[in-house]
Amino acid sequence: MAQANVLKEKGNAALQQGNYSEAVKFYTEAIALDPENHVLYSNRSAAYAKDDQFALALADAEKTVSLKPEWGKGYSRKGSALAYLGRTDEAIEAYEEGLRVDPNNAQLAEGLREVRAKSPAFPGLNADLFRSPDVFVKLRNDPRTRAFLEDPEYVKMVTKLQTDPTEKLDRLDDPRMLTTVCVLLGLNFTMAGDGDIPMDTSEPPPRPAPRPKEPEKRPEPSEDANLSDSQREARKEKERGNEAYKKKDFGTALVHYNKAIELDPTDITYLNNIAAVYFEQKEYKKCIEQCEKAIEIGRENRADFKLIAKAFSRIGNAYKKLEDYSNAKVYYEKSMSEHRTPEIRSLLSDVDKKIKELEAKAYIDPTKAEEAKERGNELFKNGDYAEAVKFYTEAIKRNPEDSKYYSNRAACYTKLAAFDLGLKDCEKCLELDPKFIKGWIRKGKILQGMQQHGKAVSAYQRALELDPNNAEALEGHRSSSVAVNSNPEEVRKRAMADPEVQAILRDPAMRLILEQMQNDPKALKDHLKNPDIAAKIQKLLECGLITIH
Repeated sequence: MAQANVLKEKGNAALQQGNYSEAVKFYTEAIALDPENHVLYSNRSAAYAKDDQFALALADAEKTVSLKPEWGKGYSRKGSALAYLGRTDEAIEAYEEGLRVDPNNAQLAEGLREVRAKSPAFPGLNADLFRSPDVFVKLRNDPRTRAFLEDPEYVKMVTKLQTDPTEKLDRLDDPRMLTTVCVLLGLNFTMAGDGDIPMDTSEPPPRPAPRPKEPEKRPEPSEDANLSDSQREARKEKERGNEAYKKKDFGTALVHYNKAIELDPTDITYLNNIAAVYFEQKEYKKCIEQCEKAIEIGRENRADFKLIAKAFSRIGNAYKKLEDYSNAKVYYEKSMSEHRTPEIRSLLSDVDKKIKELEAKAYIDPTKAEEAKERGNELFKNGDYAEAVKFYTEAIKRNPEDSKYYSNRAACYTKLAAFDLGLKDCEKCLELDPKFIKGWIRKGKILQGMQQHGKAVSAYQRALELDPNNAEALEGHRSSSVAVNSNPEEVRKRAMADPEVQAILRDPAMRLILEQMQNDPKALKDHLKNPDIAAKIQKLLECGLITIH
């Protein structure tokens, strides 16, 4: 299971860096080693969701719940995946089931609230159906519903749905409503029970004869046709405000936007515009208050989810300006739950990085770092390498500038055969302290384990430059050199498979230099003064194609 934990940590690191496919790969490998670990499925579900693969995220979330039914996070993963798949009712059920298991889980409660807010009044129907500005035009033009408009109760019912599709009406079982929905959806069939609708006595429109040119398109009814006088005037005020805003005349813009709200207090757009003005004026707290009001009004009036998302993202921007990155993250996530866009995703990623940087700085404590290192050393001596990794990692978090901690963790990774992670730690260690002999020796051993004997020779050579009599470095250099030269044919084949080596040997200038070196070894000293040539010669030395005596 230790190897599974190492893979899980790799997956977590990839997920934090936004490498979602890489994270999925590591979690999948970990699951193969520990198939009953619910956390691995939960983490992979998160990676799939971040990568917009919601069907796969749902499958892993369901597996998480089946393995650990008392764990609230599994239901949260399931609810989120279902919500993004548009299966709102099932998402609500998942969140509710999770809250029955874990009643105090704030994440489940917030998820349920968000999903319920987007749940349509008519299951299976788009709530925008009754918000179209030409609803009454369609109903008046269709013979099936024209007579209904003579009944004030019916008009009142439709108007109520038009202003608030979430309203539960007392007469939704009225058969006329089903006919109304059919008309608005453009369905051309008559429902059973509609026999009491008065017959349309107007002449049916004549069938159009075939004509070479297309019939003229009937003009669409103006959107303003169903607006009240106050709503029309509010829109004019908004336009005046927009003109002032473009000219950076924010005081005048506020006057017009506030007049628009007085005329039409149900339109979220005017409140969003006021928030934009406060943001430009650097009145960030006022901007936040205005956006919160906009969201409340938008929810009450079933505003377009994109407008609500805009208000949430603007709150996030305001908190970011106030350097309150935690709240900025919360509101960017809320914006994403309403409407996912690359822009907000990028902002969320930036804020995440900033939060991690601040947390890392706040976490630094050299004393506690030494305590963690000592505990890691004890575990290493006892052969508990996976547990030792955790304590060395804690030491690194507490003091990320100490090269020894990376070297110690690299030793653990070597014992766990996680050579790639060990090599990465060695490189970080040597970046912090290029004169740390143990770092070069440890790097050499890891490269030997990875069968990269030429590079191992170079690592040991660097250690010997610092201490020519170091026994460990001398032995490593000797064994690596023997391995490099043990089978010249194999060495040549391996080297020639490297594209970089192929490019060096195709270079006419390099071929000439190699010939000079063969005929006159003293020429090497002059050529090594050129950094580019020195790097190429070093590459040929590492892969064992040339040797210098």
